[in-house]
Amino acid sequence: MTATLLRTAADLHARARTGRRAVVMTMGALHEGHATLIRTARKIAGPDGEVVVTVFVNPLQFGAGEDLDRYPRTLDADVELAGRSGGDAVFAPSVDEVYPGGEPQVRISAGPMGERLEGAARPGHFDGMLTVVAKLLHLTRPDVALYGQKDAQQLALIRRMVRDLNFGVEIVGVPTVREEDGLALSSRNRYLSPAERRTALALSQALFAGRDRHAAQEALRARAREVPATRARAEALSAIGESRAAADAHAVATTAGGPAAVRAAARLVLDEAARLDPPLRLDYLALVDPADFTEIGDDFTGEAVLAVAARVGTTRLIDNLPLTFGTLGDAS
Repeated sequence: MTATLLRTAADLHARARTGRRAVVMTMGALHEGHATLIRTARKIAGPDGEVVVTVFVNPLQFGAGEDLDRYPRTLDADVELAGRSGGDAVFAPSVDEVYPGGEPQVRISAGPMGERLEGAARPGHFDGMLTVVAKLLHLTRPDVALYGQKDAQQLALIRRMVRDLNFGVEIVGVPTVREEDGLALSSRNRYLSPAERRTALALSQALFAGRDRHAAQEALRARAREVPATRARAEALSAIGESRAAADAHAVATTAGGPAAVRAAARLVLDEAARLDPPLRLDYLALVDPADFTEIGDDFTGEAVLAVAARVGTTRLIDNLPLTFGTLGDAS
């Protein structure tokens, strides 16, 4: 399948529409993560619908000293990958097409949620992101727009903007795609040297350690609920792998763990990576409520996001995993 390259909104609007239009927004340098988004969009749009992939490196999202000039631009390869993955059109407008009057004087504000984590590390980033997303939603006029869960805070803010400002579009999040070694796919991975890549694996390894600690804790809690608060409970807990005394196992199952244990397990991996050569330089490790990206407390129940950001060499990487605490279920 060949995707049609379109440079102007007028060309896009001139296309006949017979079904649902699904849009995948990217900054180009497409990889398998983007391909997964496009394939998912194809399924949602159906055979009678249309999949539009936008390719636009948005200058408003880059702060001073960030990598706007060196951000990879591979439009020919992007069009080819989009077509192979089920895209009908690639909308690749110029900066003048998106911002015809220069940098916009009126912009979308991400509010307090946009000042946390990534927003604190990259001031103004989310205002620029939401502004271009709003513009591209207007320019492409989709029924549904898809975004990767790797950028969890971005996805949460887009959902909030669409809800708060009454955009008539469905927002779909698509799970993170990882390479075989666990590293989350990113256009910035190409900047890593072999040694830097080995260090960068600590991001996903830290998340997996937190997830595994949480899963083990939930297994203990579940087993503790299944037997009476008697000697039988202690024996049952010991039988599933706790090497400590039965009384200690009971205490672990009923009181310890939770968000604090998840954070500690993940941080242990990151602390070890800080001593590697080259070292990992941590920006943040956070366990947050996806509704507002504030840190969750030890009594939290429901969906949460374990998120990490760090630098290896000159490359900044982010990653996250969803977790569920309390009565709603186990780790995702």
